[in-house]
Amino acid sequence: MPIIKALHRFYRHDATPGVLLMVAAVFALYAANSVLSAGYYAGLEKTFSILLDGEGLSKPLILWINDGLMAVFFFLIGLELKREMVEGKLKNPRDVLLPGAAAFGGMAVPALIYLMFNLSNPLTVGGWAIPAATDIAFAVGVLALVGKRAPSSLKIFLLTLAILDDLGAIVIIALFYTKELHVEYLVMALAPLAALFALNRAGLHRIAPFILLAAVLWVLVLKSGVHATLAGVVAAFFIPLKDRYAKSPLHSLEHALTPYVNFLIVPIFAFANAGVLLTGLSVADLFEPLPLGIAAGLVIGKQLGVFGTTWLMVRAGWARLPHGVGWIHVYGLACLAGIGFTMSLFIGGLSFDDIAHMNAVRIGVLSASAISAVMGFVVLRLASAPRAAAEDVAAPQH
Repeated sequence: MPIIKALHRFYRHDATPGVLLMVAAVFALYAANSVLSAGYYAGLEKTFSILLDGEGLSKPLILWINDGLMAVFFFLIGLELKREMVEGKLKNPRDVLLPGAAAFGGMAVPALIYLMFNLSNPLTVGGWAIPAATDIAFAVGVLALVGKRAPSSLKIFLLTLAILDDLGAIVIIALFYTKELHVEYLVMALAPLAALFALNRAGLHRIAPFILLAAVLWVLVLKSGVHATLAGVVAAFFIPLKDRYAKSPLHSLEHALTPYVNFLIVPIFAFANAGVLLTGLSVADLFEPLPLGIAAGLVIGKQLGVFGTTWLMVRAGWARLPHGVGWIHVYGLACLAGIGFTMSLFIGGLSFDDIAHMNAVRIGVLSASAISAVMGFVVLRLASAPRAAAEDVAAPQH
């Protein structure tokens, strides 16, 4: 049937996860600024508990989403990282050099720009990592809407850059967003880690024992004070790429999880975290140091960091542009890297606890992500792939 075929094409399209993110953000904005507002915020603060004899976990719904569901999101990132490191785009160091440098520049420059606006304010300086992140689903979704005007090698460049960007964000969260450390829980976490290691070495085919141990690890890491999403990344690296039957539990699990993460977990996160309260908002509020630092970091900092680092690497002769990619494509990619959205909102939630600061974070992230998405789409749509590719071939390579 035509409707079923259309739904199947929509499901399979690379742009679909990004479209769902936008829809979830629009619903969040509506819920936060309509008659649903009281229920929206009250629902997110509802406490849910899992207790055994009075002991266990008791958290508001927003934290179950940000600490629990997002652990699955980071678990999937961990699976992707391991696969790419062992057999994919991150296996060959030469292939990683240029996007790796671009990812580093695209994290460092936005953070510095944010600090330019907020260094003197001890209440907001801790949000320096918010504009350092790139939303891989959103960025790839916009690139997919460009179609064949963007060379296929540009998508590989963007995916590698975004994966390395995610790795950098994971390191930043681990190093700078642990507020209180309970060492005894980290010591206890060594037990599920040892069991995961043993199952990995044994090449176990069944996935269920890995998931059970990962859940135990998540609880212990959460109790330790280290952000619980990191347990997802660590656990993912113990999933065997090949089991004793030469099958791949990692590929199977990644394939199974991807639809749930793209079509359920990330949209739920966006709905829960993108609700900007517009009541009483003035134009002057947009130019406060916190939202302005985030917006400038994502829009300007990402372009300077990604494009500038790439240009320096190529001109210095340390790397070459991917085949068929011209400088106009690199600039369009640098614009897309300014789409922070999911990761920026996530780090914003780690940086600030109060509603006022989080509202400012949402304003900065959403406005900058929208600007970056439009700029990247327009630049890449105006770029002529054949001409750009010809210019790239004609240009001197070092």
